[in-house]
Amino acid sequence: MASIEVKNFTNGADEVSTPSNARVETVNVGGQRVIKLTVQPGWKWSKDIKPIVGTESCQAKHIGVIVEGTVTCRHNDGTEVTYSGGDAYAVEPGHDAWVVGDKPAVAYEFHGAWGE
Repeated sequence: MASIEVKNFTNGADEVSTPSNARVETVNVGGQRVIKLTVQPGWKWSKDIKPIVGTESCQAKHIGVIVEGTVTCRHNDGTEVTYSGGDAYAVEPGHDAWVVGDKPAVAYEFHGAWGE
């Protein structure tokens, strides 16, 4: 038997958290976790999340699609990439990231522990 499951981030998120300069909304669909991230201008992982998690860099892997705004990510190995609305991305553990410009960045992630 086929099954269809739909959840809405606006009024049906399973979890919502608001770490510094960010909003993280999570839904669980089809046994998978999907995260909507909204990070504000000035947000930077090393400034806003590092004090919460206590690691030198983000230790989560992220796979997602950014739909609005721009983010730059710098890996511990020195690799640096900037991605904007319409770009899909995969980021390995060991990185910092920040919003570029004066508009919020909005992304949907399908893998990773964001802000944890």
